[in-house]
Amino acid sequence: MERAFRQVDVFGSGPYTGNPVAVVLDGEGLSCEEMQRLANWTNLSETTFVLPSEDPEADYRLRIFTPVCELPFAGHPTLGSAYAWLQSGGSPRRPNAFNQECGAGLVKLRSTADRVAFEAPPMVRSGPVEGDLVDELAAVFGIDQAAIVDSHWVDNGPGWVALLLSSADEVLAVRPGFVDRSVGLVGPYPSDGPAAFEVRGFFPKDGAMIEDPVTGSLNASLAQWLLSSGRATAPYVASQGTALGRAGRVFIEEHEGSVWVGGTAVTCIKGSVEL
Repeated sequence: MERAFRQVDVFGSGPYTGNPVAVVLDGEGLSCEEMQRLANWTNLSETTFVLPSEDPEADYRLRIFTPVCELPFAGHPTLGSAYAWLQSGGSPRRPNAFNQECGAGLVKLRSTADRVAFEAPPMVRSGPVEGDLVDELAAVFGIDQAAIVDSHWVDNGPGWVALLLSSADEVLAVRPGFVDRSVGLVGPYPSDGPAAFEVRGFFPKDGAMIEDPVTGSLNASLAQWLLSSGRATAPYVASQGTALGRAGRVFIEEHEGSVWVGGTAVTCIKGSVEL
């Protein structure tokens, strides 16, 4: 059976500069095994499947798969799938505001003429990072201890632990070794820089550290930490993907006490997939 398919570039500064996600717009009737097989084949960080909602408050339901497992929530797949759903004729119950149902529950989204944004989910773990873990990360990532301004657990599901470095240049200079956890780095740009912060996100896979081009979940929890600690003020823009030759831009805003994470989305591949 042919099913509508999109490959969407998310958080970019133009086509092919952000983070791609594969979206199957009609996932109804597919088994978990069939979804996982396609996600393994696309070999993108995530492949998603749009389904009819089961929650009466949701506009649609989304299942999110990496090449090896299903995730309850992820940022750039949420935005890319929301954009694909809207572009394929999805009709929100409220103008420019809608709810996505996923493994993590309901995620609030809103759209404007040039961006889609999601409300940052609550963190499941926060607080200072243990000193011995900071020392380990500094050693493995080749970071001078003097460059570490602060550290914090910023885990909203993927297990993120974050280090705030003294500058964006310090972040870009990092050459990571392997550690069996997801690590986020953030450092400020000078006032005349391309963004407020440079962000890098790494996760372990097959004995190596993989760098994600642009990471919605990491930027969401980093924003919650940086804003609540007074190290940032909203709105601000974070840059990510620079070390990979990308030009990711993540737009952080606050509305009624909630942090919102937004970015552009562009359809780069459009067609159908046989499933």
